[in-house]
Amino acid sequence: MSVEMRQLRYFVAVAEEKHFGRAAIRLHMTQPPLSQAIQALEADIGALLFARTKRSVALTPAGLALLPEARRILQQASILPDLVRRAATGESGLLTLAFVSTADYSILPPLLREFREAFPHVEIDLRESTSDLQLEQLAQGQIDAGLLIPPLPDQAKRGLDYLPVLSEPLILAVPSGHKALREKGKLRLSALSDLPLIIFPRRISPGFHDTILACFRNAGQTPHIGQEAIQMQTIVGLVSAGMGVALVPQSVSNLKRPGVDYRELEDATSQIETGLAWRKDNTSPVLQAFLELLRKKQ
Repeated sequence: MSVEMRQLRYFVAVAEEKHFGRAAIRLHMTQPPLSQAIQALEADIGALLFARTKRSVALTPAGLALLPEARRILQQASILPDLVRRAATGESGLLTLAFVSTADYSILPPLLREFREAFPHVEIDLRESTSDLQLEQLAQGQIDAGLLIPPLPDQAKRGLDYLPVLSEPLILAVPSGHKALREKGKLRLSALSDLPLIIFPRRISPGFHDTILACFRNAGQTPHIGQEAIQMQTIVGLVSAGMGVALVPQSVSNLKRPGVDYRELEDATSQIETGLAWRKDNTSPVLQAFLELLRKKQ
């Protein structure tokens, strides 16, 4: 059995008009080919759809069963061109986006809000992940893009593109009540030398780890690493518990936690960059739309 969309449109028109002549006028055709098309549909289905008399047309039980399904199919078919167009232009589809925990306090929320407003039909699959894991996920095609902390390893650079998104200074997260906080304003690292350092493990974000240690080295300090943690909220939580001090991106001060004070550094500090990485061979229209939005913000 092969039922054509044209036959379903003819069937619905006759069912709604309850008259072949009026249905033919509605369809901008003559009555004989309409009658022939309905007869062919009935032959294909193997059941009469209309009970015909000289003055009226009524749906049979088979016709009553077909009518709602025919309307549903026609309605779905009517939206196919728009659905395909939106998929081709990146206005619909799926974007799988990974992000480091620091992005959750800075660029990620406003970026998602703006993208959602521009592309409401795109489904976004968010995955919090460290920079090292994102590189593996990108290589394996498990994610479309990742907000991570550079630099990219040389091997990864061959298969990935990268776009800087945010650059911000490091600030101090200090346990509330520490004696150094008696002073107002910026703090020197030397004033916190009695506190161990809480930091990301180097293996998950070498660039971030090295930048933090460079701040101590430039200040003539050698920190004692007391704790390592892979989530920013965990690091700030450890500071809150008095376990040590941490250097965190400025945007992390948006994470309010009792027992933690944020202060700017008086010592010279480097900038921490967050950027988007994606596979060079990923031609997803949704990804291209996301990249276009990012580039407009540069």
